[in-house]
Amino acid sequence: MALSDITREAVLAAIAEFDHLGRDAFLEKHGFDSSRRYWLRYDGARYDSKAIAGVAHGHLPGRSSLAAKDFSGGIGHAVTVLRRLGFEVTSEPDADPIGLQTADEIASAIGGLRRASIAGKPMLKQAVVLLWAIGRARAGHDRLLGWADTIGALTPLLETHRRDGERREGRPDYPIAALFHAGLWDLLGHTDVPRAHGDAAVRTWFAEHAPEGGLPWSVYALARRSGTARVRMIDAITARFFEDFDESGLLAAVGLYDEDVATDEAPPSGGHGRETAPGSTPENSRAEYARLCELVARRESHTYGQRRTRTVNDPLRISTARRAVLIRSGGHCENPRCAKPAPDRNDRGEALLEVDHIEQLADGGRDYPIQMIALCPDCHQIKTHGQSRHRLIPVLAQRARELHDGFVSAE
Repeated sequence: MALSDITREAVLAAIAEFDHLGRDAFLEKHGFDSSRRYWLRYDGARYDSKAIAGVAHGHLPGRSSLAAKDFSGGIGHAVTVLRRLGFEVTSEPDADPIGLQTADEIASAIGGLRRASIAGKPMLKQAVVLLWAIGRARAGHDRLLGWADTIGALTPLLETHRRDGERREGRPDYPIAALFHAGLWDLLGHTDVPRAHGDAAVRTWFAEHAPEGGLPWSVYALARRSGTARVRMIDAITARFFEDFDESGLLAAVGLYDEDVATDEAPPSGGHGRETAPGSTPENSRAEYARLCELVARRESHTYGQRRTRTVNDPLRISTARRAVLIRSGGHCENPRCAKPAPDRNDRGEALLEVDHIEQLADGGRDYPIQMIALCPDCHQIKTHGQSRHRLIPVLAQRARELHDGFVSAE
């Protein structure tokens, strides 16, 4: 039982478990206190280094996690081992609290945002700023942006995407001040930001300090790399602010309204995709599938059968449903007469399977996982063009229901 035995794959598995449980639950489960000095940084997020190292030992075959008392060489030995495995470990004795770490925590913070209102409806300014920043993260732009560039990018969006009665002046200072105090925005080097009350103090402070700012590290990292986290954030924003307002134009303007929005970022060359990371477990997959199905259902209830241009083709709903089905498939063709592994994976780690509607939308089908199926290229051709397709489709419909019910009931 030696800390030096841990592997990079075991550390990645511990990181995946941390991401799944959330920081507080992870530390409590494994009996670790918060790091006081050393932090492991990975994909832009920050992790308690000693806890990650100890739990990584439990992801080795036949081993159990190490408790804090089991570290014979102290924290210094854990730091040395993690760095030897290629991880960045930083010394930050005066580090700020980690803050929001998981998609659920971020969504909860968004759901708790105070909303200014006009004619009884929430104003959209905070939503515009957040969606713009999430779009920047997805595109791989820098997390922080200078104040002049922030004004230049946000002013036209704030002027365009607003409710009737909202001031046309597209000032980003007020919503950014509100987001800062909610833990959803960083302003580099500043803690004395005035609260979003009144007007003169906020305007004067931002004019004098011209702060560099953007999403907090952990929020940015999740929005960039995780498709599931990204659509969870978008869903929380639309639920909190848009109600009867069509957000599709804004989502398109900030790069969040296409059929890949729920797809993970491709990992660096040679890296693991998050969906197929060593820490992925059947329990994690079922939990993620259930969350994605909930998001699809909310998008469907918001659009299905309503007189809106996006009712039939909602890229956000389609992308989320497709992601759920790929997770459910486990990388295998869902045709029970085939069940072969996918012929390959793409650069994001996704199985190369065709996700298709069992009943086409034009015939009354839905963008919902229970009515969708993941097929290998051969089975997809048979379903689409084969003479036996009419006999195959009922088989696929039954199989999709069985798989869906199995995933949801197991959750």
